[in-house]
Amino acid sequence: MRGLIKAFTLGKFDIYKIPLNTLAIGNHTFDYVLDTEYFKKIDGQEVQKGKVMAKVLVNNTGLSFELNFQLEGIVQVPCDRCLDDMDLPINHKSRLIAKFGEAYAEEGDDIIIIPESEGEINIAWFLYEFIALSIPIKHIHAPGKCNKLMSSKLKKHLTKGPDDEDEDTEIEFEDSEPLVDFEEPDLQQTDPRWDELKKIIDNN
Repeated sequence: MRGLIKAFTLGKFDIYKIPLNTLAIGNHTFDYVLDTEYFKKIDGQEVQKGKVMAKVLVNNTGLSFELNFQLEGIVQVPCDRCLDDMDLPINHKSRLIAKFGEAYAEEGDDIIIIPESEGEINIAWFLYEFIALSIPIKHIHAPGKCNKLMSSKLKKHLTKGPDDEDEDTEIEFEDSEPLVDFEEPDLQQTDPRWDELKKIIDNN
């Protein structure tokens, strides 16, 4: 869980604090809108624009707090092919268990210890991590949606050989010549053995 301390120490994320020590036993719901301003403040590498609706259901069991996250919306990420921004839908669910203790700590992938003296958890960075984890490794525009100029330059780059010295040489996929020269067969040329056989058949 990267950035655990970071999320707690930045005052600009105070609205994402959940006062666990004042929650009654049972379920409690918290709603957030994660817009472009939020992503700019987080300053993460994966996402810097978007609008995601976040619903957090917190269940106080008396011994621990179970936080269930539901994220749904759109984020903008650069296309791997043309580098233009593209909309990427987000629909993600995650769970986190929080317990009171003496100091901040992590127990496994989804269990954290919160200082009982503070009695609250700041979920700003967790929300961002859940969004970042839901982004696929490869994200490419739908066919025909890429920036045509960038796609054309990429094609020209990929069709150049490693030993090409002239960087201005442009090779288009559509105009490329066949790699192998096939000679047209000479339809007038025949096997002389067939000529002799044909003579025998004609004389009979």
